[in-house]
Amino acid sequence: MFTKILIANRGEIACRVIATAKKMGIATVAVYSEADKEARFVKLADESVLLGPAPSRESYLVADKIIAAAKQTGAQAIHPGYGFLSENEAFAKRCEDEGIAFIGPKAHSIAAMGDKIASKKLANEAKVNTIPGYNDPIPDAETAVGIAKGIGYPVMIKASAGGGGKGLRVAFNDKEALEGFAACQNEARNSFGDDRIFIEKFVEQPRHIEIQVLGDSFGNVIYLNERECSIQRRHQKVIEEAPSPFISDVTRKAMGEQAVALAKAVKYQSAGTVEFVVGKDQDFYFLEMNTRLQVEHPVTECITGLDLVEQMIRVAAGEKLSITQADVKKEGWSIECRINAEDPFRNFLPSTGRLVRFETPQETMWQGDTEHRYGVRVDTGVYEGGEIPMFYDSMIAKLIVHGKDRNDAIAKMREALNGFVIRGISSNIPFQAALLSHPDFISGNFNTGFIAKHYPEGFHASDVSHDEPEFLLALAAWTTRRFRDRASRISGQFAGQEVRVGKDFVVVELDPQAGENQYTDVQVEDFHADHSKTVVTVGSKRYELESDTALGHIAVQGTVNGKPFTAQIERGTAKNPLALRISHNGKQIDVLVLSKRGAELYQIMPFKAPPDLSKFLLSPMPGLLVDVAVKEGQTVQTGERLAVIEAMKMENVLFAAQDGVVSKVVAVKGESLAVDQVIIEFA
Repeated sequence: MFTKILIANRGEIACRVIATAKKMGIATVAVYSEADKEARFVKLADESVLLGPAPSRESYLVADKIIAAAKQTGAQAIHPGYGFLSENEAFAKRCEDEGIAFIGPKAHSIAAMGDKIASKKLANEAKVNTIPGYNDPIPDAETAVGIAKGIGYPVMIKASAGGGGKGLRVAFNDKEALEGFAACQNEARNSFGDDRIFIEKFVEQPRHIEIQVLGDSFGNVIYLNERECSIQRRHQKVIEEAPSPFISDVTRKAMGEQAVALAKAVKYQSAGTVEFVVGKDQDFYFLEMNTRLQVEHPVTECITGLDLVEQMIRVAAGEKLSITQADVKKEGWSIECRINAEDPFRNFLPSTGRLVRFETPQETMWQGDTEHRYGVRVDTGVYEGGEIPMFYDSMIAKLIVHGKDRNDAIAKMREALNGFVIRGISSNIPFQAALLSHPDFISGNFNTGFIAKHYPEGFHASDVSHDEPEFLLALAAWTTRRFRDRASRISGQFAGQEVRVGKDFVVVELDPQAGENQYTDVQVEDFHADHSKTVVTVGSKRYELESDTALGHIAVQGTVNGKPFTAQIERGTAKNPLALRISHNGKQIDVLVLSKRGAELYQIMPFKAPPDLSKFLLSPMPGLLVDVAVKEGQTVQTGERLAVIEAMKMENVLFAAQDGVVSKVVAVKGESLAVDQVIIEFA
């Protein structure tokens, strides 16, 4: 067994590998860029080596620097994590040539599966179901249209070297095939330096289901059940679960056996994933093989009780698999939500900056620990006070739950999301909460088009409903009563002028855009300052609330009518320091809790309309201003390109919303921008 390994990655996956290495008594070396010098994974590792500047091409993608770091520190093996160099055939071969073990498959396996055209041919030879299509590179757009007609629409146009949603289009007619071919070719050339394109049949109502495989150097290969990854936004996975609520035991066995046949065909050694597209009748076809550890591997760890990182390390060290196919478990149900630094209410634009508050829900499962299951686990590479840099992907954490069945797992995940506190940057937690409460998700009736179907115009606050909105008002009134009780006991009050607290309140639900606030009468009776039951009445609804969470804590846990709840309650918002912000199950409201007389006076206060910002181009997100396409005095038309902002490996082009004349260019190219910072002023 190795005594020291180097992790050629960053963020949560580097922390994940470190956790298992420590469990196994293996020392770890972290490599990091200048942007990551204060990162959590650097602090967790036993040693660390600086690679270079923040951009990946100057640090995490420079094989020479990583190999040098391994030799300098005496690391006998390198774990590549996922992304960066994890599926780079040349890097794996280089490690082998340098006498350093690569904790992953052999270079020949990566090469065989890394090319989508070659891998499909190999899958055919291994008798794996493949989608009907044309598997040789297509020379031009006109030929592509002819091939698409022959296969039959709809078809999927894909770049051979594609990934992450790049170089992929679906065409339903000749025009879309013509345009899609050109777009895919350009994207593939720019992103991968390889513009080979192929076409295959598009499976309607498709599900994305993948099989986890594990192989060793003795020719043994097993499959560890499946993962359901159909909840995707723009080809990026959002929620993953294991097992799938859709496929039968017969289909699972057939998919697993085909995945094993493919892995054996390329002499696969390590953990890997064979991805399938599954049609509405459970017909399944090979998509591709990921020759690395997957982001969503924890859900498989939960239902099988296996540590996949440990298995990878043992195989790389030359050990034989310790289990057979008959030993593979499928216990309970696991769900993973990807918590990303993005603003779901601003079309999921990246959100970078400092984590002012970062409190995870209470964990009962941990990375690398196969003893404790049926609970909550958080895989993260960040900490409170740390920075989310603009140079890398947007993942803050992975939230994983393990339940006794699917309904139990969904309930656990909703409560865990309620208790996940992230402040300073935006996160997609409200979106995740909305997805988990959607009837089609709960019933398991979904496919890869789920998000596009239900949120065609993007995600808005109005898309989030609450089963019992009165409960949020009750929480607000109860919290205010607690604050008022504390104020009533402050010493030094003038005699006869002490704070007096009644039981009747009015909760004013604020709508700052329209100025149409909602007023609701609420009674707080039988109040107990020692956290024992307090009764709150909202209309005909009666709530018995009990909690021992101290005032000032954002995440509040307690019981309502005898059932446990977790909610988030904050005093003061950016627009109103006297307001309370209540968040529960993805729904967020801002309220004022007033006396009856106070509410009467508040109703006659004049409405202050938000300022007119139509004369300004504002940055919709934090990022780097890489281009300003206009000059002062220039006339612009609606839809004209104005500026380009780069953040988290994405370029976002800003266009003119109306005709106008540029009066001033406020920001300069190369400047780091904050959210809503002015870039351009118009006359």
